[in-house]
Amino acid sequence: MEKENIAVGLDIGTTKIVAMIGKKNEYGKLEILGVGKSKSLGVARGVVNNITQTIQSIQQAINEAETNSGYKIKDVVVGIAGQHIRSIQHTDYISRSNPEEVIGGNDIQLLIDQVNKLAMLPGEEIIHVLPQEFKIDGQSEIKEPIGMYGGRLESSFHVVVGQASSIRNVGRCIQSSGIELSGLTLEPLASSDAVLSQEEKEAGVALIDIGGGTTDLAIFKDGIIRHTAVIPFGGNVITDDIKEGCSIIEKQAELLKVKFGSAWPGENKDNEIVSIPGLRGREPKEISLKNLSKIIHARVVEIIEQVFTEVKAYGHEDPRKKLIAGIVLTGGGAQLKHIKQLVEYITGMDTRIGYPNEHLAGNSDEEFSSPLYATAVGLVMNSICNNTQSAIRKEDVVSQKVVYQREPVVEIVERFEEAEPVETQSYSRKEESTGEKIKRSFFDRYVDKIKDFLDNAE
Repeated sequence: MEKENIAVGLDIGTTKIVAMIGKKNEYGKLEILGVGKSKSLGVARGVVNNITQTIQSIQQAINEAETNSGYKIKDVVVGIAGQHIRSIQHTDYISRSNPEEVIGGNDIQLLIDQVNKLAMLPGEEIIHVLPQEFKIDGQSEIKEPIGMYGGRLESSFHVVVGQASSIRNVGRCIQSSGIELSGLTLEPLASSDAVLSQEEKEAGVALIDIGGGTTDLAIFKDGIIRHTAVIPFGGNVITDDIKEGCSIIEKQAELLKVKFGSAWPGENKDNEIVSIPGLRGREPKEISLKNLSKIIHARVVEIIEQVFTEVKAYGHEDPRKKLIAGIVLTGGGAQLKHIKQLVEYITGMDTRIGYPNEHLAGNSDEEFSSPLYATAVGLVMNSICNNTQSAIRKEDVVSQKVVYQREPVVEIVERFEEAEPVETQSYSRKEESTGEKIKRSFFDRYVDKIKDFLDNAE
């Protein structure tokens, strides 16, 4: 029987951890086989700050996904976020020894390797090296250089950098949970795969993913990633403001925000009041919905203005960099009432809410097409691209649980070695872009590097 290409994504967020198992159906859509969700303990603003609690939360989500799907998870693609993430633009070139030969995948890989050797600040490591546009012998604006002739190959790169210790902490949590790490993806890139169309990426679009601890930004223009940023504020600071402003406990503040919250104060009348039960027999507390939305409005404006500063830093006011498709909002924070109207008011740009349902199979549970699951869906899509078998049916699992934990690493490395000749050929295929091939081969080495580090640390 042919092996199924089962993919697993793990979204380690500040408020929740989601493990999602899926596969491509015959129509090329994502069929979700099982989802596990747990409250995220030990993660603050996208960064692990308590290893033990994070491991427990990951295990809970993994177990639930396995129970729901009937599959045993071997490895996962994980999203990376947090305020330590920054991005830089870099241009580099190579001189080819034989300009009479056509440019191939090896030349591009050589250029990528050169960028990977860039000197970073102490404690920082390169996570993504994303080629933008190529230049061959002075001819610019080349998107696909493979198959062309030239002596000097030059490219501009979008380089995403993160704190090495934070990335390794995530790796340690995953390995300690009894599964392997098969890939790392910047969370805004995963979300963009799930909710943006190719037309939007061509026209120019800013994706704003409002999570619990961070707000992630990814800007695309001409189908190429142009700018990424992570702002260390999200839905949790709104909840904290409600908690302080209304003198109530966090659980009640979160419920108030979700059920009655609005980002537009003019919406509520002065006499609209909600009564909250008092603690331990105390009198109930009455809260004006107008005051509630004023608190939410003030914080949301602050978050959106910070994101808009990043959009301006990209240079969207330049006619050549104009974002014609405007803004797409996703993540849990995008469910806040009237947030779309507020973002349009602040930025003056067309805005829509991004749902990951475009890539989901028709029979998928409606819950999974919520903006909450955008990152998880994007990570599963990323895992499918890696062509790994990240989970196997429980009935196929041989009862060799001790061997099971170490086995996937060898399997992954062997699969990558076997796959190389196939990937080299795939350059002639139109549908696989240069960027996707490079992203994969770079991650293969990067993930191996983390595994070596974790193994040596034991």
